[in-house]
Amino acid sequence: MKIRPINAHVLVKPLEPADKTPGGVYLPDTARERQNEGKVIAVAEDATEEVAVGDRVIYKGFAGTEIDLQGEEHVLLPSEDLLVKYVAADAIPE
Repeated sequence: MKIRPINAHVLVKPLEPADKTPGGVYLPDTARERQNEGKVIAVAEDATEEVAVGDRVIYKGFAGTEIDLQGEEHVLLPSEDLLVKYVAADAIPE
């Protein structure tokens, strides 16, 4: 099934939460924090032109609507809830 967001929304697949801390302590499922970082899967035609499919983004915590597509968790959120887009280091202007 293919999905296309409307009304300036963006479909994001959240990254998996870390299963251990930077110090090496393994976290049980109940202690893992909800990620607010993910990969853009689809963008509405009237959404921002700053992101495209495949971009890695950070969005507001507890933003959007969680939906299940073919057994995978996704977040549908308004484009104004996007905060950051990762870019290559050499693409940052000086």
